[in-house]
Amino acid sequence: MIKPTMAAFAERFKSGEKNQPKKIPFTPNRIKIELLAGLTVALALVPEAVAFSFVAGVHPLVGLYAAFIVGLITAIIGGRPGMISGATGALAVVMVALVAQHGVEYLFATVVLMGIMQILAGVFHLGKFIRLVPHPVMLGFVNGLAIVIFLAQLSQFKTRTPDGAEVWMSGMPLYIMLGLVVLTMLIIWLMPKITKFIPAPLAGIGIVAFIVIFFGIDVPRVGDLASIKGGLPQFSIPMVDLNLETLKIIFPYAVILAAIGLIESLLTLNLVGEITGRRSGASKECVAQGVANTVTGFFGGMGGCAMIGQSMINVKSGGRTRLSGISAALFLLVFILFASGLIEQIPLAALVGVMFMVVIGTFAWRSLVILRKIPLIDALVILLVTVVTVEHDLAVAVVVGVIVSALAYAWSNAKRIHAHIETNKKGAKIYKIQGPLFFGSVEGFSEIFHPETDPELVIVDFINSRVADQSALQAIEDLAKKYKKQDKVLQLRHLTQDCHRLLKRAGQLMVDSDDDPEYQVAADYSVKTGTLGGH
Repeated sequence: MIKPTMAAFAERFKSGEKNQPKKIPFTPNRIKIELLAGLTVALALVPEAVAFSFVAGVHPLVGLYAAFIVGLITAIIGGRPGMISGATGALAVVMVALVAQHGVEYLFATVVLMGIMQILAGVFHLGKFIRLVPHPVMLGFVNGLAIVIFLAQLSQFKTRTPDGAEVWMSGMPLYIMLGLVVLTMLIIWLMPKITKFIPAPLAGIGIVAFIVIFFGIDVPRVGDLASIKGGLPQFSIPMVDLNLETLKIIFPYAVILAAIGLIESLLTLNLVGEITGRRSGASKECVAQGVANTVTGFFGGMGGCAMIGQSMINVKSGGRTRLSGISAALFLLVFILFASGLIEQIPLAALVGVMFMVVIGTFAWRSLVILRKIPLIDALVILLVTVVTVEHDLAVAVVVGVIVSALAYAWSNAKRIHAHIETNKKGAKIYKIQGPLFFGSVEGFSEIFHPETDPELVIVDFINSRVADQSALQAIEDLAKKYKKQDKVLQLRHLTQDCHRLLKRAGQLMVDSDDDPEYQVAADYSVKTGTLGGH
């Protein structure tokens, strides 16, 4: 029942393109759409990068350079055209402790090591494990991230007092700010009904910015956050001592950052794939993120990963190819080098309005409707992942969600083990096992049998079961011991040949049949030691 929800969620962003071709032709109109989508994304990237730089405790240009380099490289070689990457808050909250204790040079070294780890993850195809993330976890991820994006925008409704303290806006400044935010949202909502010549988010930013600048309205602007003027990023080897002590400092941070970056990137990859109708590319995206972060560390950037908010802006604006991501990164560089004065005049209210529309479009509203219709554990996983994403971070939320889902699945299958019991003409008792036999169901399996009261011949038929792991093999061995102790004959039917090889004590009791199954049990048998072990 989850899949239709995700499909419906994706459908809202397809901009009427129900059956997209595998390769989108670069017509003049398509190029215009991609460039305007990239411009829209670049405008939204500026305050995000600056804000995340403050969170990490580094200069704003460190975040802007990261947004440019990571965005450019992942757009060129990433696994999903149309996905946007840059400096993110999920990484910034981890970096702040490292920067505070050891300085920004250690951050650059950490980002390089983080990138190398991500490249290795791609080379060894670890990205494929993202398919283990269930749909309830994906829904919780989407909802939690939408809430995080919303909460992040609330900081724009604060102002500083003369003594430097931050307080909430009130009175006329608050009303003007809210009015401009609502106006931006209305323009974004109405523009597609009028024309699709200009992406709706870009139109919202442009019209509201024109009103504010033309009438001289006193509202917070991008320049109030920090100046974004700078030069080209310069190559520099991180100024840290290359020794074991440095590695001990940066390695734990690099592992955490690499994991968070890949999890967020791969989940965004899947989400954009749902929207654009394109799949695969996980390993390619891991390598792209790794290369981007490795390069960023050598050019004074704070590192980054995929950004769901900006990716949604890009897709909503019509961006479907690599050109939109490349142009977004290049526009951002142009802003830094030549157009900082103009960009700094853009009112924050317009960008907040754009992000609020992203929140509305990102949140899976139908998940609230289906909570009472889906299995209880799936509903709990959706809520759990949402809460943990908001309270902690995405990586922890996804890991928790996957673990809970896996345990729930294991418990559900553990309760499925049972047997149909028959007695044949010769008086032999036949146990026809139903359900999978694995570590979670071995106790239930052992409780089925009664060696003390069973007849002299007992047949255990596994035609409707599956032996899944070493625990299951050991349970069969233990059962054989119990019947041998009672001097009774035990026969095992419809077990695979690999089970026959792996079972020491019970193997000789196997009865071969033409319809034996052919699956492989997840265990290995050592001839030398006579022991069972997992792959």
